[in-house]
Amino acid sequence: MDNFYAYDKATWEQFYPTNLNPITLADLENLKAFNDKVSLDDVTKVYMPLVHLISEALASYRQWQDKKSDFLHRKPVKAPFIVGISGSVAVGKSTTARLLQYLFAYLLPNRKTQLITTDGFLYPTKILEEKGILARKGFPESYDMTALIDFLVKVKEGQPKVKAPLYSHQVYDVIPDQFAEINNPDILIVEGINTLQIPAEQNIYVSDFTDFSIYIDADVNLIEDWFLNRFQQLVKTSANDPENYLYRYTKYSDEEALAMARHTWETINLPNLNEFILPTRDRANVIIHKGPQHRIDQIYLRKY
Repeated sequence: MDNFYAYDKATWEQFYPTNLNPITLADLENLKAFNDKVSLDDVTKVYMPLVHLISEALASYRQWQDKKSDFLHRKPVKAPFIVGISGSVAVGKSTTARLLQYLFAYLLPNRKTQLITTDGFLYPTKILEEKGILARKGFPESYDMTALIDFLVKVKEGQPKVKAPLYSHQVYDVIPDQFAEINNPDILIVEGINTLQIPAEQNIYVSDFTDFSIYIDADVNLIEDWFLNRFQQLVKTSANDPENYLYRYTKYSDEEALAMARHTWETINLPNLNEFILPTRDRANVIIHKGPQHRIDQIYLRKY
């Protein structure tokens, strides 16, 4: 990654040393995604400097918006500063997104922050079946990119009460007639595997709307372990919930269920990562790299 500066945590921390303790361990546990791991040390040494960096980018963005409006003799539009977060499944994108939202609220109390995931813009299962691409769920063609781009256009235009569809990981489908409402935030965090992708047959991309982007990275073998371990834990939690998508796996032995999960990884998640997600990594402004136990070991900042 020649176009990135590389830093370990100790060096990165020195860019914004602080004695602030913005979050308790209990709050951090509530924020992290299921079966993910994040430490208070990571908050202090990695995320606090990162939020400070993003806040500086936000200030520059606001100045540019004002200058552009003055130049055009137009009334300023409150267009949110969009932070995109990408990476593989099971790598910890949701934890990063929620933690950043929390820290923005703490450090920038006068700035409104909202969060959405692009999962809501997946086609519903019924449509995926009709298109014959259910086995390609998560691949670029399984997303309603027209709807996602339309959503981002409305948000960037400063329209109030823009709706984003909601996705349930419990039923593994888009929830009919339920939406998140994005109402003129100062910062909008958009989390999903496709926030940096360049989909085919489109002249406008999600990343065109993103003002700062983060890629969560790790060795592929580690991500596979995290995916399989999360699957096993989720199956256990679904044992008494017949409505849960993963409940179907409880009728199999642990070995059989794990074999099915590994097949999903090898035929869907790994090819999607290698073909469509990982190639977008170098488009990010910041890469957060994790080692064993989800411990952050390197931070990469794009040079150009």
